[in-house]
Amino acid sequence: MRKSLRLLGLFGLLGLVSCNNPSPSPNRGLPKEYNLAYQEIYGHCYDSLPEVAVVALDLYSEGLELNKDHRIQGTGYNLYLSDIFVPDSLLEPGSYRSDTTGAPFTFLPGMNFEGYPHGMYILRIEEDKILNIQQVDSGSFVYRNDSLYFALHYKNAYGSPTTYYCSFAGTLNPWLKR
Repeated sequence: MRKSLRLLGLFGLLGLVSCNNPSPSPNRGLPKEYNLAYQEIYGHCYDSLPEVAVVALDLYSEGLELNKDHRIQGTGYNLYLSDIFVPDSLLEPGSYRSDTTGAPFTFLPGMNFEGYPHGMYILRIEEDKILNIQQVDSGSFVYRNDSLYFALHYKNAYGSPTTYYCSFAGTLNPWLKR
């Protein structure tokens, strides 16, 4: 009888442990909303693409800000999209997708360029130090009514494809290229 009770208790404990072991969220810690955004204006900077202008988006989560020298300080996440190709010189309302063609309403996917992140990536910053750089492989965003809605695709730390949804609502602060 005692062995049966021990066995039953062991199976019960195993059942409880397996129920309380959820798989980690692939986007654990990533913010659903960003609260500060800058639009960097580069203009017609590619001779090979005279019909499009280039802008970049620089978004910051709660806990991050730029100091007076335009340096990031605090703890949080920085979502950066460089080389967004637009018909004029500012981000226009519409749908944008990652692509390498340089066509209007596209932007470059994340890539490693000579050892540095380029295109689209997410920085995890803690106490003014970069802890992690997540290259974003592809994605899309919609800009309308002073709001941005993102669907970003990357491989998480486990190597699995992951989609990260996030947004920004508010004014895009203008910022001429650094």
